[in-house]
Amino acid sequence: MLSLGRALVLNPTLLLLDEPCEGLAPIIVQELLRAIRRITREEGLSAIIVEQHPKAILAISDLAAVLDRGTVVYSGTASSLQDQPEQLDQLLGVARAP
Repeated sequence: MLSLGRALVLNPTLLLLDEPCEGLAPIIVQELLRAIRRITREEGLSAIIVEQHPKAILAISDLAAVLDRGTVVYSGTASSLQDQPEQLDQLLGVARAP
């Protein structure tokens, strides 16, 4: 969270976040995601977020892209991907129990 605050002090036009939720307690993750959503919606700041917990990030995103070894395998709206959990699992290589 400190790194996010330090980045915002510089008044950027684009925010790059690499795993912002890593190592944070769930309640802190919720607060951080609310803050990111508010900043991007109300302040008009664009953000590129790389995160291993896609469901949390998709909920606050407009667009989504999934890369596999540097190749874009999905590009579209975040809500479309969020509404298709099977496709998301397939894209991320998540195995489902039979």
